[in-house]
Amino acid sequence: MKFNTRTIHGGQQDTDPTFGAVMPPIYQTSTYKQSTPGGHKGFQYSRTGNPTRAALERSLASIENGKYGLAFGSGLAAIDAVIKLLKSGDEIISTNDLYGGSYRLFTRIFEKMGIRFHFVSMENADGIEQYINENTKMIWVETPTNPMMNIIDIAAMARIAKEHQLLLAVDNTFATPYLQQPLELGADIVMHSATKYLGGHSDVVLGGLVVNDMELAEKLYFNQNASGAICGPQDSFLVLRGIKTLHLRMQRHCENGEAVARFLKDHPGVDKVYWPGFEDHPNHAIAKKQMKGFGGMVSFTTAEGTLESAHNFLENLKIFTLAESLGGVESLAGHPATMTHASIPKEERAKTGIVDSLIRLSVGIEDEEDLINDLKQALE
Repeated sequence: MKFNTRTIHGGQQDTDPTFGAVMPPIYQTSTYKQSTPGGHKGFQYSRTGNPTRAALERSLASIENGKYGLAFGSGLAAIDAVIKLLKSGDEIISTNDLYGGSYRLFTRIFEKMGIRFHFVSMENADGIEQYINENTKMIWVETPTNPMMNIIDIAAMARIAKEHQLLLAVDNTFATPYLQQPLELGADIVMHSATKYLGGHSDVVLGGLVVNDMELAEKLYFNQNASGAICGPQDSFLVLRGIKTLHLRMQRHCENGEAVARFLKDHPGVDKVYWPGFEDHPNHAIAKKQMKGFGGMVSFTTAEGTLESAHNFLENLKIFTLAESLGGVESLAGHPATMTHASIPKEERAKTGIVDSLIRLSVGIEDEEDLINDLKQALE
């Protein structure tokens, strides 16, 4: 099946053999009847497995061209399961521009458990080899990065990971499998905050992992079950429903994202615009090679370069909503320094360009002209 077909049908054949429901039913149950001890129909307790969650997990695997999917209570719960593959003394090389929640989990939870993280620039893949030693076990990549929209060459990272026998994990939240498929480029693990584009309607919190290797999948399934950070059947249903329109929504997100980025670049009230579709964007050629489009995320700094100018802009938006998160059908605007990335120390934020005047836009699927007019009036 082609991608657009897989968003609707991938892994969903015969999901309800009893009545033939087109959509997988919401199995709102915690336990399942057994005919004899251990004699069940594939499910025994909903922390371990639930038919609605299983349908979502098959869909996640299908759209990422993977073999095994896992669904969690949030994107951070999914990341937590990945890092728990390691032990005290192990080291991870991570991109230095990443979601603030990931940074907080890495530094305030897992560093205390003896796992060491190197936060480094990954725009030049060769630059990370100096951080690899006998304790290195994983490379953690976000691309495009949050919020600076840096592009990392996944295939190059995969070559380095395989050469040194490391796991390569890729946070694919910004791109989605519609634009980019890391497993096809050599990654071992793909992570999604399905709260964002996969769900697509700002009404659910959920995370996902997709892998191809059976042994790795079994270890992650163990962590999922043992830690219990699973999603419920209602949330699974909502994301499964969202995935069915992912390809349509992403087309419009990309179109509107480009229109907004080009408008901002020409506006005198704007200093810098970060969007990988610009030909002068660092690693634009890599983005063009590994992505089908450039997405709906755009970041920029105000010409005044002050916290006050950013606040003034955000407080005067009419259609864009000032809110956390991204990837919904509605356009959102955020201030990384005080919202999504506030958990990162200011001096560390400054190193990657997260200054007080930086604004991050999640461009929705509204009418392009309305969005640009809203930005224009807020800037003026």
